[in-house]
Amino acid sequence: MKKHKVVVLGAGMVGKAIAIDLSKKHEVWAADIDQRSLDFLSANYPIKTVGLNLMEDESIESLVADFDLVVSAVPGFMGFDIVQTVIHAGKNIVDISFMPEDFMELNNLAAKKGVTAITDCGVAPGIPNLIAGHHNEHMEIEDFTYYVGGLPKVKVYPFYYKAPFSPIDVVEEYTRPARYIEKGKHMTKPAMSEPEMVFFDKVGTLEAFYTDGLRSLLRNMDHIPNMREKTLRYPGHIQLIQALKKAGFFDTEPLSVNNTTIRPIDFTSNILIRDWQLEPDEREFTVMRIHIEGVQEGAQKKIVYELYDEYDEQENISSMARTTGFTATANAELILSGQFSGKGVFPLELIGLDQDCFDFVMQYLEARNLRFSKTIVQ
Repeated sequence: MKKHKVVVLGAGMVGKAIAIDLSKKHEVWAADIDQRSLDFLSANYPIKTVGLNLMEDESIESLVADFDLVVSAVPGFMGFDIVQTVIHAGKNIVDISFMPEDFMELNNLAAKKGVTAITDCGVAPGIPNLIAGHHNEHMEIEDFTYYVGGLPKVKVYPFYYKAPFSPIDVVEEYTRPARYIEKGKHMTKPAMSEPEMVFFDKVGTLEAFYTDGLRSLLRNMDHIPNMREKTLRYPGHIQLIQALKKAGFFDTEPLSVNNTTIRPIDFTSNILIRDWQLEPDEREFTVMRIHIEGVQEGAQKKIVYELYDEYDEQENISSMARTTGFTATANAELILSGQFSGKGVFPLELIGLDQDCFDFVMQYLEARNLRFSKTIVQ
């Protein structure tokens, strides 16, 4: 296999996993403003590093000019600008950021520049999208629902939670209205609404609630009459978050306190980030369940995918870094190998439409011990 030159923007928990995985086959560089993270990678792996403020578009455009592929692993609030900058530079990109903007707005630009951009390329959004796209080619889907959560093995009072990815994006997940489709109609509910208890064999009972995880599925698969996504947490967590929200801790209107102006959400985020920070060797897991119901070859069929994954003690990589990062590297390999070369912006439901691409990603994950069980009820 040809050795390509790849740069990973962001050397946080997931960015590290991406860089490490790709460095086994390619020449990999990692860029970040955090020198400690960069030093860890260069000291332990064949990865070159560059200290860079990823908020500076001109620096990014100059950096990526010499690379075959860019992988963006930055927090959501930075995602859109970075993808746009990389596309302007004419470089292919795989992006995992949970950006609030509609990345499909960049589709025409990417097509014009001859760029392949694979977006929302993580565990979720990501894998459920891939599976939805795959089954859309083989059946008339009537209902698509998925549940997903990344949680610590040890529950610590009061939140029973640690953030396995950017804590800022978690807060955003709790405040962004949740969109879904019910009986063919696009609907919106407040995030954290309609909680329900769901049992998982290896975990026990978790609480599920609406968040805005369907994203591009609402546009690209809106012919499916019922679609919803729910986030999973330990029971008790969301009640506390809802209390904070109701009391105004997530308000965005600035307040004046002792002659200092601050937005409550900024103060709250900083407090929660300190409490929710996942320690480097802290054990955690990812759990996912995907329900698909519909008609295939004239018969009603129900398909359930399940994933349970834990912290990898051999590689010292968190489950969320594995499930998100390896989904990104699988799709990076699709581009680098030339197996996928579409021009424009492609969330994973569009990748999943191609049988060979679907099989490649699922086999790539399985080779890294990320195994989905699949049950079919006919």
